[in-house]
Amino acid sequence: MGTAQKTAKASFFTKDKAFYKAVFSMMIVVALQNLVAYSVNMADNIMLGGYDQNSLSGASTVNQIFFMVQQVALAIGNSLVVLASQYWGENRVEPIRTLTGIALKLGLICSVIIVGICVIFPRPLLMLFTSDEAIIQEGLDYLALIQWTFVLFIISNILMAALRSVGTVKISFYTSVVSLIVNVGINYTLIFGHFGFPEMGVRGAAIGTLVARILELGIVVIYLIKVDKKLSLFSGGLFKVNKSLRKDYRKVTVPVMLSQVLWGVSVPMQTAILGHLSADAIAANSVATTFYQYLKVIVIAMSSTSSVMIGNAIGRGNMERIKSDARTLAVINVLIGLVLGIVLFSLRYPLLSMYKLSDTATDLAINLIAIMSVIMVGMSYQMPVSYGIIQGGGDAKFNMAMNMISTWVIVMPLSFMAAFWWKLPVELVVLCIQSDQLFKGIPSFIRFRSYKWIKKLTKPVEPAAADTNS
Repeated sequence: MGTAQKTAKASFFTKDKAFYKAVFSMMIVVALQNLVAYSVNMADNIMLGGYDQNSLSGASTVNQIFFMVQQVALAIGNSLVVLASQYWGENRVEPIRTLTGIALKLGLICSVIIVGICVIFPRPLLMLFTSDEAIIQEGLDYLALIQWTFVLFIISNILMAALRSVGTVKISFYTSVVSLIVNVGINYTLIFGHFGFPEMGVRGAAIGTLVARILELGIVVIYLIKVDKKLSLFSGGLFKVNKSLRKDYRKVTVPVMLSQVLWGVSVPMQTAILGHLSADAIAANSVATTFYQYLKVIVIAMSSTSSVMIGNAIGRGNMERIKSDARTLAVINVLIGLVLGIVLFSLRYPLLSMYKLSDTATDLAINLIAIMSVIMVGMSYQMPVSYGIIQGGGDAKFNMAMNMISTWVIVMPLSFMAAFWWKLPVELVVLCIQSDQLFKGIPSFIRFRSYKWIKKLTKPVEPAAADTNS
């Protein structure tokens, strides 16, 4: 297949049917996996919301910490995909195993640091988000168990990223489905005390999540040992020291980690800005954001797929094919974004009919969903292009610089002034908060068309270094 692709006639868009089959099959599976994973959190919120308000608030507070854990896991996993997908394009598996070992070591170090902070400073950590003693107590009960899931979550995501880099994605979906079923089942049993079990409230929800995370990791490890034939991850080389590969991984990880974590820090701050507006505004934004987030999982899948496909193309080394694949992916992303925007806009009335909101909140929600529909189109271009194609092509520094400037120099000051200084209508405040999804498309397009993001990151592995055991 690689030889055929190298000799294929150059064209503006890729004409290889195998390319489209690979793109859409991976995109659909990753989107379904993201949807199921998002539904796990939604199920926790719904079930705890039906049990006790303080329990819901306590768990939601702890989930602010978990959100940062997610950013760390994404940064480590996405950095692995950038390098590993290029090696897979060259049909070289041993460097991928070694890179996975490097990523696992980094993930374990980050996990120990995060869990250590949670164990030593649990109350001060929760007090960053709330001063309500009842909520803090519920949060402490939840955190006592949830903190141990952070290690499992990061390791599982790194292993699934390694599989994704070689085109294996279905196992991630199946794992998420099992996790959802187990988590919901245990939550129903232990939160409310059904089937003769004790009523445990928020601790029951934590047990459900812990068991689900253990099961997730177990399924992925068993799959890698018993089923996987591409990586053969545990056949040798996983924890071998290779200074060259470690240096390459560090070059990618540092900007990706900075970009991901600094963006992650801004999210609760943006939520806090909206939290100081009216009750109707908070309710309207909450409802509008829920629908928006469900469709956003498709955009995230587009980004993940673009990263893998571009990494593979760069690994194969045909420059014209890399460019045509990238142009094709960019157009596909825009077209999907237009469909998502139209769907969100068209369903605003039927979706809102499921909620009991005040007239003011309903009108606001309608307007916010209309705004989010436009934002969705912009995001569907800039995110898959910047995170998927450009970062996936090896240019992590551009993404870091663009995100830091857009978030901390433009969006945060603009949103703060819009809400508290200029006191603009809620719709305009939300537009300011989400505006980066539109204007980041311009620098992303300019960088994309320069093709300077195409960086060959693979290199011959030095046998002496690769054979040195850690």
